Amino acid sequence: MTITIPARRGPEKGRGIGIVMLPKGQLSQEHTLMSDLFAAAGASDRLAAQALLLLLRRGAPITRRQLNEAMTSAFGGNDADGRWTQRDSFELLEHATALYLREKPYALESFADVTQAHALVQRLPTQTVRSEAQIAWQQFSTPADIAALAVLLADVGPQDVVLEPSAGNGLLVAQLGDHRSLQLNELDPTRRSRLAALFPEALITGYDGAAIGSLMVRQERPSIILMNPPFSRSLGRGADDLAAVRHLQAALRHLAPGGRLVAIMPDWFGPNARMRDHFETVLREASVRTSLRLEKCYTKHGTSIAVRVFVIDKVAGNAPPAVIQRASVEELAAVLTVPPRAAPPVITAPVRAAPVPAKGISLFRAVKSASVKPRAYFAPARNDVLPVDYERLEAPAPLLEQTGVYLPYRPSRIVFDKAGEHPTALVESVAMGSIAAPIPHYVPRLPERTVSERLLSASQLETVVYAGHAWSQTLPGRFKPDKEGAGLVLAEDGRTYRKGFFLGDGTGAGKGRQVAACILDNWLQGQRRNIWVTKNEPLLEDARRDWTALGGVSADVQPVGNWKIDEPITLEQGVLFVTYPTLRSARGDHSRLKQILDWAGEDFEGVIFFDEAHEMGGVAGGEGALGAKAGSQQGICGVLLQNHLPGARVGYASATGASDINNLAYAVRLGLWGPETSFPDREQFISSIRQGGIAAMELVARDLKASGLYLARALSFAGVEYDILKHELTPAQIEIYDIYADAWAIIHRNMEAALELTGVVDGLEGNTLNSGAKASARSRFESTKQRFFGQVLLSMKLPTVIAAAEQHLAEGKSVVMQLVTTAESILDRRLGQLAPDERAELDIDLSPREYVIDYLERAFPTRQMRVFTDDTGAERSVPMDDENGNPVYNPQALAARVNLIEQLCALPPITSALDGLLNHFGHDNVAEITGRTKRLIQASDGRQKLETRSTRTSQAEAAAFMGGLKRILIFSDAGGTGRSYHASLDAVNQEQRAHLLLEPGWRADRAIQGLGRTHRTHQACTPLFRPVTTDCKGELRFTSTIARRLDTLGALTRGQRQTGGQNLFDPADNLESSYACAALTSWFHLLHLGKLKSTTLAEFEERTGLELTDKDGVLKDELPPIQRWLNRLLALPIGLQNRIFEEFLALVETRVQAAREAGRLDVGVETMLVDTATIIDDTILRTDPVSGATSHLLTIEVARRKTPVSLERILRIAESDPRHAFLRNAKSGLVALQVKARAHMEEKDGTPIPRIELMRPIRNDYMRLADFAETAWSPIDEEAFRALWAAEAEAAAAQVDTETIRLATGLLLPIWSALPSDHLVVNRIADQSGQSWLGRIVFDDHVVQLYTKLGLDRAENLPPGDIVKSALGGRSVELTQPFPMAIKRAVVNGLPRIELVGAPPAQLAYLKSLGCFTEIISYRTRVFVPVEGAADIFGRLLRPEARAA
Repeated sequence: MTITIPARRGPEKGRGIGIVMLPKGQLSQEHTLMSDLFAAAGASDRLAAQALLLLLRRGAPITRRQLNEAMTSAFGGNDADGRWTQRDSFELLEHATALYLREKPYALESFADVTQAHALVQRLPTQTVRSEAQIAWQQFSTPADIAALAVLLADVGPQDVVLEPSAGNGLLVAQLGDHRSLQLNELDPTRRSRLAALFPEALITGYDGAAIGSLMVRQERPSIILMNPPFSRSLGRGADDLAAVRHLQAALRHLAPGGRLVAIMPDWFGPNARMRDHFETVLREASVRTSLRLEKCYTKHGTSIAVRVFVIDKVAGNAPPAVIQRASVEELAAVLTVPPRAAPPVITAPVRAAPVPAKGISLFRAVKSASVKPRAYFAPARNDVLPVDYERLEAPAPLLEQTGVYLPYRPSRIVFDKAGEHPTALVESVAMGSIAAPIPHYVPRLPERTVSERLLSASQLETVVYAGHAWSQTLPGRFKPDKEGAGLVLAEDGRTYRKGFFLGDGTGAGKGRQVAACILDNWLQGQRRNIWVTKNEPLLEDARRDWTALGGVSADVQPVGNWKIDEPITLEQGVLFVTYPTLRSARGDHSRLKQILDWAGEDFEGVIFFDEAHEMGGVAGGEGALGAKAGSQQGICGVLLQNHLPGARVGYASATGASDINNLAYAVRLGLWGPETSFPDREQFISSIRQGGIAAMELVARDLKASGLYLARALSFAGVEYDILKHELTPAQIEIYDIYADAWAIIHRNMEAALELTGVVDGLEGNTLNSGAKASARSRFESTKQRFFGQVLLSMKLPTVIAAAEQHLAEGKSVVMQLVTTAESILDRRLGQLAPDERAELDIDLSPREYVIDYLERAFPTRQMRVFTDDTGAERSVPMDDENGNPVYNPQALAARVNLIEQLCALPPITSALDGLLNHFGHDNVAEITGRTKRLIQASDGRQKLETRSTRTSQAEAAAFMGGLKRILIFSDAGGTGRSYHASLDAVNQEQRAHLLLEPGWRADRAIQGLGRTHRTHQACTPLFRPVTTDCKGELRFTSTIARRLDTLGALTRGQRQTGGQNLFDPADNLESSYACAALTSWFHLLHLGKLKSTTLAEFEERTGLELTDKDGVLKDELPPIQRWLNRLLALPIGLQNRIFEEFLALVETRVQAAREAGRLDVGVETMLVDTATIIDDTILRTDPVSGATSHLLTIEVARRKTPVSLERILRIAESDPRHAFLRNAKSGLVALQVKARAHMEEKDGTPIPRIELMRPIRNDYMRLADFAETAWSPIDEEAFRALWAAEAEAAAAQVDTETIRLATGLLLPIWSALPSDHLVVNRIADQSGQSWLGRIVFDDHVVQLYTKLGLDRAENLPPGDIVKSALGGRSVELTQPFPMAIKRAVVNGLPRIELVGAPPAQLAYLKSLGCFTEIISYRTRVFVPVEGAADIFGRLLRPEARAA
């Protein structure tokens, strides 16, 4: 076991306690030793304080020498010996000063007496040393003279209850006069213990001052508050510019009505432009009686900052008085008067109703005396099955007002007669909303009450309509299942396959209810056998809930597990409930897939709905860390189920259908590839779309909607709050992290040595003898390392997470925490290693450290290899066995492993996050829904106890949370899918949910789905989402993976990439972009050249194990990929990580900025806002024969007014940058604001390149600082800048630019191969009248090629100007009239020309007569058309009479 002993310094438990962990072997001796040390330290503090108190009583100045002598005497040694620190001496001096002031050395009755307090301050030495703890906790005590001012201004009386919310060493209240009671609050336990000795009669607490009202609710409310709050740090927030404002607001709320508050605040807090809103908000219900400003009053505390002192009464009042400003306290005291106290309001006691006497309860009397009431009779409710009537819209419904990248959702083509709106507002992405669905013809049949009583909203009924519409169509061609794999092959004797439908609604929008409605519609039309496939067994109850809500019977939905795998399913009619793990299960010759296919029959026409369809995402396999990986079995089984039932009505439902285009391979019924498409097979589809980038992926979802095969709505996030919770690692945490980083470096070196020792690698030549074993060892090492450091960072976040959770609970919120790791696998292995007697006395540590030890025990290379030569003569190695067939292990590798485990066990333990949270809040207060089947809990006697858990346990936990019995819920991916933890209107617990995303994990879809557990339809209030992160740069490794996935996830499931992360993750965190990869290559070269300041090549290679150079010292051609580089950085010390990332991000920024300036930055769907947009021409490129959806080429004339930056905004920007400069260009007369820009980095030598940004009314320019002196820019004063900027902005606003744009829009996937492959950006054009068009821009030189590819017209029928532009753009134009020839671009003598290739020699004279000319080049006559007038020549050449000639 381990014992936790509170550390002498650090915040209190639950609010960041410092603890010392002792291994069990050192328990008795070290526990006694530490107790003695703490006792000795307390005694030394008292001795030092008493010695300093004697010096203060003498009335002479105290010198640093006297201070040091008092400390040395008390502690038995000096600071050089480490007995005490200089900061300790100043702390004890403040404590002694407070003791002295408590003795009342002078009377404090008027402001004239403040001079004595000022004289006391001047006798004290200047504090010249600060500690990290002092800065972190903002421990800057109040000087005695300012404290005296505050006490006098407070006007404390004998009946007052006084509170100091951040009491420190007690200096602010040490001079108090008579009062009734005193309440002191202080976070630091050391200072808190001193306060107890200083004020024995006071109530002393250790709460967060920013939440003082909630935490001290049981105490009497104060009538006087004196406060000097922390200025720039908050508990739970870390660095916080508004910390003082938060403390002031909390104190004012806690202050009794009519009470007085005297606050020492930062100099910036006042009714100025920057703080006016905050100032007025905080003081809305109070009156400022006095406002003071003091300069240089903290000089004795080592700082020259100015502060403000406010006297505030909690009564309604007028505007604040004028500020009284003086340079010293003495000057200020001479002009001050005490403002009179406000009379406390008279509060009338509430009138309470007289209690009604309770009657005795008698069961028999109740039976006898109760009057018999007639039983109510309910006539059977009419619920006939009727067609769902709706009106079809020939013109799509108009778009509603856009908010960000979303539009309020409305069915685009149908209007229901009776259906109501969705209970919670729905939205869809702008990209999807701009595309209308086709006009459907399918009419569903449902029970009348589902519509009349609004059991289904209009949006949910739309799903039923379009699902039926899709299921009434078939895929082009006839197919058979491939005998060799999971695909379909074209076959003349094959069968036709019914099209499928994809429901991509966001989490919480009611997909389960819609799935049930689609099945019910077909059930009532005779298809009484249906299959519902989903993720796990607990979702059975959710499926039955949705089915019965629409009128079905619970018994209709039966899990396939009711039948043994080797017996036929006897369900005559019903909905077969199947999970993905069950679908792939097999035993001997029997499989669940075969069992289900036999039950369905070959002519099956029922519904197969794949809920949580993303679980089949790995069906196509892909590239893994060790090369190609096979497809997932559950994905393959899902596809085979579709392939063997051609007539099935297949539906897919998932909010996160695919985070990679490769994962759409399971959606075989959507017709994305195959006959009559641009892609002959799945592989061609995936490669083409991937080549097109995310812009192409955005079109997949849009085109599917245009075809009527896809709907994707999401709950509106209006009202949802986002607040990043950032934990700043403490110095102690950084030290622990660095210790483990060094340990991992040692493990890595030992692993590489073990690979040589065991014969996996040739130790002499360095050749790999067993590549599989080497790759496996390194893969396990890296995956374990990532998991370990992820858990370390998660555990280190706990103080901030716990503080935030307690704050949310105090504010009346319920807390939901989302994580990934539960450590159950380690617990299982540890239990398996225990003997029976050890199981009776459990003592198991589930620290993340166990990951490392588990890796060493299970995966560290110790098996000896036997070297042999294969058929090709190459040396290889295989595991070695002895003569009895037993494995042989290398003793040196075993010894190295034992030594590593021994060293690791001596390192500081780290709390497992999940168990740490449960232990802190109590297992009885937290609902845990993580899917783990067992957990360790702490019994009342302190011993560990193993608790088993089942599926019903999770259900009970969820019910307890939703019922308000537990206000904290922790869930993981295993416990979150399909569950609802939102503030449901049907639940008892309707408190706002504070959703803390503790770790996003590696899968973007899982992270976003988890967020949807607390934001769902039919909720009382929207949640607060708080992703939790740290200031460790290596954590970008995790967010980078998520950001990269979210780009594609949003594109594939919402038709617009910006919607993937619901604005929670910054796409700039994507460190795996092409720009980042190129920047890494430059970083490697700079490292090799020794031009980086963060690290050296030798240090980097030693710490990471990456080999960047060959034996000759030359940089390798094959450098490590960025994923491997990021993984290795995670295990470096924090300081080294941060320095490396700073240099790397500078290189990334250089490339991104260059790409942005060149217009090549892949920014996805671009919205082009214009004043007016007029369609000049609309050419239909293609009409879909089934859906009727069309592809268009629009020619749009757009007019755009410039939108200059306003004068007010540019002045606010200038105010926020202290190094700004107002500039005017001497040549042009234009103005600019100069601010600092992020530096670039020279790629050759790695030196930073300082840059500036010139902000202009309509654009921003960037310039190297070294180049600025050569420009015509020169400084001007602010007044001139204001006038010139306003004039320039006004002129720019009046300017209108007009241009013509061609846009391919509508259904684009079928014509994808005809569109140009060198320009893939998707644009949205929107004008002020609300019109919008979305598609791909087609430039003039692409038009001819597009027409000819689609067979719309022969080239000779196209406008001559378009032919010229196409030729000059490098695209050949083939003509058949007036004679066959090709028009191409040729470069002659360095200049581009237009050449006619293949023109008949007999037509040379005719061509010359039209204006062409010839030249003999390399003995060949070539015909050219003059570029200037080429359109006129082609017009005459291609006119009808010319053709006739």
